[in-house]
Amino acid sequence: MKILILLVSGFFLSLMNLSNIKMVVSDMDGTLLNSNHEVSPLFLELHEQMHQRGIRFVAASGRQYPSMIVKLTEIGEKMSFIAENGALIVENDEIIHAQELPIHTVNEVLNTLESHPEIEPVVCCANQAYTPSKNPKFIQILEEYYSSHQRISNTEEILHAPLKVALYHPISGEHHIYPAVKGYDKELQVKISGDYWVDLSHKEANKGVALQKLLDYYNIDRNEILVFGDYLNDIEMLRMTPNSVAMGNAHPEIKAMASIVTESHDNFGVERVLQELLKH
Repeated sequence: MKILILLVSGFFLSLMNLSNIKMVVSDMDGTLLNSNHEVSPLFLELHEQMHQRGIRFVAASGRQYPSMIVKLTEIGEKMSFIAENGALIVENDEIIHAQELPIHTVNEVLNTLESHPEIEPVVCCANQAYTPSKNPKFIQILEEYYSSHQRISNTEEILHAPLKVALYHPISGEHHIYPAVKGYDKELQVKISGDYWVDLSHKEANKGVALQKLLDYYNIDRNEILVFGDYLNDIEMLRMTPNSVAMGNAHPEIKAMASIVTESHDNFGVERVLQELLKH
């Protein structure tokens, strides 16, 4: 029987075997990063302890890789990055896996969105993002998640292989974007990846598939990983292990499926569990 444990006044992690953990995997926005999109100094201290113990850290995000490395520059050479919701894996600035999206599929999606001008699209490539948007408010938001981006008039200006199409709505991705693109779910991964975002990527691109590639590379078993997440794009990687942790601020579906629920991202939810891990 699965028991949800909210870690509010102490730690009750007996449901998980933390003594054999070899890899820690965490989503970024809403999980590792606080509401100001910051990594805490405490996490960096705990990462150094994990590194000394041979526990590898993996950041798994819908963000592009340049936006991820900006947040984790201090430890970037000691960890792995799963970017673009699993379409890209990077270590030491080297791409070790990329699941590309055909340009004709990108064009089809953008054509569909012409009848939905309130939805802002971003074509995401390994180190560059492209958007046709002229909305200055959206461009400001875009800069947080896609530090390397440029505006285009049409897809002929895209100079890199697409990995994902990210879609933004200022009110709700789940209610205002997903209904417009859910018909693509037979040929693409259609993921509600945040309060305002929906991502479309290759059918074989998700955080779980990418994580399995890393586990195979490092010869690590699913029982030897500890995974943190908060939103629906984290489902596949959370399902991979009994050592799954939902954030206190997580989507209700994520809380229901995870082994335990920790504190929120603004109350050091990841760090609190890592402190317990390092006691073993």
